[in-house]
Amino acid sequence: MTSGGQIGGVYKPLTDQEIETIHQKALDILEQVGVGYEENLEAIDMLREAGCRIDETTRKIFMPRDLVTTMVNKAPGEFTLYSRDGKNDLFIGKDRVYAGTGGTTVSILDLDSGKMRKTCLEDQYRITKLVDTLDNIHFYQSAVVPQDVEGDRYDANILFSAMMGTTKHIMFGCNFASGLREAFEIASIVVGGSDKLKEKPVFSIAACVIISPLKFCSQSVANIQLAARLGVPTTITSAPMSGSTAPMTMAGTLLQSHAEELAGITLHQLTAPGAPVLYGALPARADLKSMGYRGGAIECGMMQTAQHQLSQRIDVPNYASSGLSDAKVPDAQAGWEKAFTTLLAIMGGNNYIHHAAGMLESMNSVAYEQYIIDDEIIGASCSLLKGITVDEDHLAFDAIKEVGPGGHYLTSPHTMKHLRAEYFEGNGISDTGNRKTWEKEGSQDTWQRANEMAKAVVFDDTPPKLDPEVEKTIREKFNIALNIKR
Repeated sequence: MTSGGQIGGVYKPLTDQEIETIHQKALDILEQVGVGYEENLEAIDMLREAGCRIDETTRKIFMPRDLVTTMVNKAPGEFTLYSRDGKNDLFIGKDRVYAGTGGTTVSILDLDSGKMRKTCLEDQYRITKLVDTLDNIHFYQSAVVPQDVEGDRYDANILFSAMMGTTKHIMFGCNFASGLREAFEIASIVVGGSDKLKEKPVFSIAACVIISPLKFCSQSVANIQLAARLGVPTTITSAPMSGSTAPMTMAGTLLQSHAEELAGITLHQLTAPGAPVLYGALPARADLKSMGYRGGAIECGMMQTAQHQLSQRIDVPNYASSGLSDAKVPDAQAGWEKAFTTLLAIMGGNNYIHHAAGMLESMNSVAYEQYIIDDEIIGASCSLLKGITVDEDHLAFDAIKEVGPGGHYLTSPHTMKHLRAEYFEGNGISDTGNRKTWEKEGSQDTWQRANEMAKAVVFDDTPPKLDPEVEKTIREKFNIALNIKR
């Protein structure tokens, strides 16, 4: 049973006054500092007509706070990202928590050799096939860049290969407007028509609309505008790094990223008021020794939860990040870095937590085995949100009275009733036996156990998740590169 939809919000790094201060200062930034833009930004006339002041010499857009407030208020506070089978729908908003994959990496640990290699389209299919079996990974966000697929075929193949492997909700970063149209058409064929897709969108996109600090990306803006018009749910992402593309302090990074999100959401809602949108601030820190990305830093988890609080100030569901370990393989470092950031993100109530499964090397690589390990981490973290139920049945007074002093509860009806529901059992990756049993079974570490579990799923003969006739229709109409045997 999926662990998604638990209620978080038990960890809050910002006070109400601090949230309000950051929000008001962000509005000041948009009014007084402005947002930069590239020369070919097609939305510039729309922004001017809405009341923004455009300085064409410096290429800056100055957004009145009243306009920003009005448009952001039009964004829905709750909506559903649908699965194809209805078993993994994501009703996001408030403090409801879901966690899944992400990354679009270019490297993967090979299941057979254990060595790093380039990613390919078949990895996309195999990863979705694995994710489909893991209850605590609630959605699939495109995890790899298929380096065996040409650019103009990229978007259609990403969505098709993912739909072949899973019925869970799919999100990906659409690269081209033509690719988004193709993806929309493919999804429409799968669900039985564009009207059905608009009613229950089974895929969504994420777009890095803002180039930090404070500059619109023209191509991403065009993509989110098209998505808004098509009714495709959209994430407005910005990914500032403290010390390089954002101020060194956490508060300064939060302020800048909140301003960036407000700008992006304003533009999105001007395009299609009421269109579903996610607040996608992804604050991180730079390693100023190497100028690299420090995805596993605990401060990333703190800032991510603070961003959720800021998203709730404007009542827009948020897109978050966790699990970005700096470790190179599924080892102990990966375990503690992922556990810290994922637990903080889940306790904080972040709505759509991508990167939470599979990631290694600060977004540079993924590993099949890591998805299984991270499924366990996500599940354990979500179980914390259940809390401890204290009622007549759970207090077990009658069971205690029945067993009495010196007895045991092994065969108690109360034990049988609560045996499977009270405690988190996991997916089997954690070794809970004694040393003799462990040695008899080969003295495997977690990585080795996960490798066997992954191979059992990835290389089995489970049929694809698309009907053969639907698959045939799509292949006849689009340039599909994925070749698998049924």
